[in-house]
Amino acid sequence: MDINAELNEQKRKVDFNNYDMTVKELISMVGDDLLDIAPEYQRQFRWDEERQSALIESIFLGIPVPSLFMATNSDGSWEVIDGVQRLSSIINFAAEPSSEARQKINLNDPLKLKNLRKLKSFNNQLFNKLPRSIQLDFLLKPIKITTLSDKSDLSVRFDLFERLNTGGIKLSDQEIRSCIYRGRFNDFIKQLSQYENFEIAVKLPKNAENDGTREELVLRFFAYLNNRENFDHSVVDFLNLYMELSSKNFDYKENEKIFTTVFDQLATLKHGIVKTRTRSITSIILFEAVTVGAAEAYKQTGSININNFYDWVANKEFNKSITGATNSKPRVKNRIEFCRDRFLSK
Repeated sequence: MDINAELNEQKRKVDFNNYDMTVKELISMVGDDLLDIAPEYQRQFRWDEERQSALIESIFLGIPVPSLFMATNSDGSWEVIDGVQRLSSIINFAAEPSSEARQKINLNDPLKLKNLRKLKSFNNQLFNKLPRSIQLDFLLKPIKITTLSDKSDLSVRFDLFERLNTGGIKLSDQEIRSCIYRGRFNDFIKQLSQYENFEIAVKLPKNAENDGTREELVLRFFAYLNNRENFDHSVVDFLNLYMELSSKNFDYKENEKIFTTVFDQLATLKHGIVKTRTRSITSIILFEAVTVGAAEAYKQTGSININNFYDWVANKEFNKSITGATNSKPRVKNRIEFCRDRFLSK
């Protein structure tokens, strides 16, 4: 494909619309569930009062602020891709204390303006204490909105979430997937990520407990177990495709049985899924090899032999397949089959 053809093909996958909406309209849309700040974004709201106040001052003064970026869902509603800080700050300042919009951002105490540089007489003011004319002036201020149409395919939407998710704490790939591929399969992954024996077997650092890592490990387990032949090199694309396919067609009963059986067995490992007895963290590559290998052994014989696990997992040849350039298709195949054969051994 030549350079112009590639550019034109990719451009056709993306469809945008631009709007000017008032502050009042945006607050109403959030309250009426027409504009969604997805739960995965809630942890992002980290602006302090001074930074929120600076945004409000800019809006009062008519200083251009960056566009809010939305994605359009099939039901016509919007969801925030980039701008959760700005939208939440606007709601925190101007929404009624008991409004639905304020409840959506989980902030009870309205913003009191502070440390404004230009509008110094506004410092320490609450919105509902301002003169009515000034309240209306703010509520009718236009905010620029860019929306990604639902005509754009889900892989494009993932790419744009990733590129535009710049504010606050950046979302992980799995948190972005959770925003895009909503539905039964996504809920299923979340449910299994909290399965007691899964949590016992998989050892994660504290900073990885609430960022979608556990959910992504569950996704990796099913993707490499059920769709490994379609893995090429990009793990992100591979997981995205599997999540999209599984959202449409997935055997929940059978896969849940395999998952719980595997982790019921692996949870009996004294130190969990780690390479040596002195390691306390489960690496992602080791997780894939061990858990999928165990699942394949179970599917073949109905049992999993975990004897001598910490001896064979330290094998030099095996360790070559889980270090260095690990994402080649042959290495994925070799390390999973190595573990499967050990779990099958008598």
